[in-house]
Amino acid sequence: MDIETKSGDRRPATDRTRTMAQSALRGLAVALVSLPGSVLCFCLTVVSLALVPIGIGIVTTPYVLTGVRMFADWRRVLAAEWGGVRIQRAYRPLPKDANPWARTFGMLRDPATWRDFLWLPVDMTLGFVTALLAFALALYPLEGFVIAAGLWRVWDGGTYWYGFVPVSDQTTALYAAALGAVLLVAAHWLTPFLLRAHFRLTDAILGSHQVELAERVRVLTETRRDAVDTSAAELRRIERDLHDGAQARLVAMGMDLGTIEALLEKDPAKARELLARARRSSADALTELRELVRGIHPPVLAERGLGDAVRALALRLPVPVETDVDLPGRAEAPVESAAYFAVSEILTNAVKHSGAERIWIDLHHADGRLRVSVTDDGKGGAVIGAGSGLAGVERRLGTFDGVLAVSSPAGGPTMVTVEIPCALS
Repeated sequence: MDIETKSGDRRPATDRTRTMAQSALRGLAVALVSLPGSVLCFCLTVVSLALVPIGIGIVTTPYVLTGVRMFADWRRVLAAEWGGVRIQRAYRPLPKDANPWARTFGMLRDPATWRDFLWLPVDMTLGFVTALLAFALALYPLEGFVIAAGLWRVWDGGTYWYGFVPVSDQTTALYAAALGAVLLVAAHWLTPFLLRAHFRLTDAILGSHQVELAERVRVLTETRRDAVDTSAAELRRIERDLHDGAQARLVAMGMDLGTIEALLEKDPAKARELLARARRSSADALTELRELVRGIHPPVLAERGLGDAVRALALRLPVPVETDVDLPGRAEAPVESAAYFAVSEILTNAVKHSGAERIWIDLHHADGRLRVSVTDDGKGGAVIGAGSGLAGVERRLGTFDGVLAVSSPAGGPTMVTVEIPCALS
């Protein structure tokens, strides 16, 4: 027998029953943990905050709030895995070397902390009820069948109410069984619905879009400032390179040409010598200008796209590189440029610091995101820290809402992944 779902697809009754049973057990597990966990976290938070004025809370509050965040994070994981509800995590970062005072008031100034605090009493009441109902609704119909099987005889002449059915004899017991059958059919879709409702309720409080929007504005403000600083530094570098390199050579070449003009009739041999030097200077200036242009925007990137530019970049490395590119189109020029220079910096770090003997590059586009993974078989230990090249890459990617992830255990291998939201033409 098949059961048609609300979306119109038909699923075997066994699958629907399995889903109902699974949702019921998950609802029971969440209910058994949410009530004591929320009560404990709420009480500890209230006590710790009450002790802040006398100084004890300054020490205890960061630990208590960290525990509350761990409890909330665990529920975020359950919401994603059991309910298909993704709840964003929007805590503000704290300095690693912050003292207890800075950590306490840094966490208390975070709006997400107060959303956690507001969520705890809701979770111990309405959240507990919705999770427990998911279990009870699947279990309650079984009572109607047990009553019809003879349990009603236990009550000596008394009346037992099953739902709205008063059970006093076998006939009314059969009515109870019929009601149980109706409730069992309803439980096939109500039980998963109630479990999802529990996680939707959690999302409504923990995953506030206003908090996410405020955090998004803060991040964009920081990345825009970083982008402006990076652009200014890049302009200064270009000006310095032009002044110290090509410009100096061109000035020297102009002086040589003036001398050649004066010596052309008086000392042709010397004029030819200076002419040869001027030719070498022009070639050197042209080379420096080409290198400078390549550093600003490589011609191969503009002409042939990101895939070929990364392949050309890999060919210049002193270690073997395997490149796998799957791009059905081209991204916008700023996105391609950001991805190219991110890969360039990652490869430079791998060659200089990892001691790798082989590097793999995977470049593809999926789900509206450009994804680049660079893996090497080096010694590992790469981190995103202040002063490292990866920190600069992370700041530049933030301008495009991109992310940088590093997996580099001691002993290797190291995988650095870049993701940038974009569409391909």
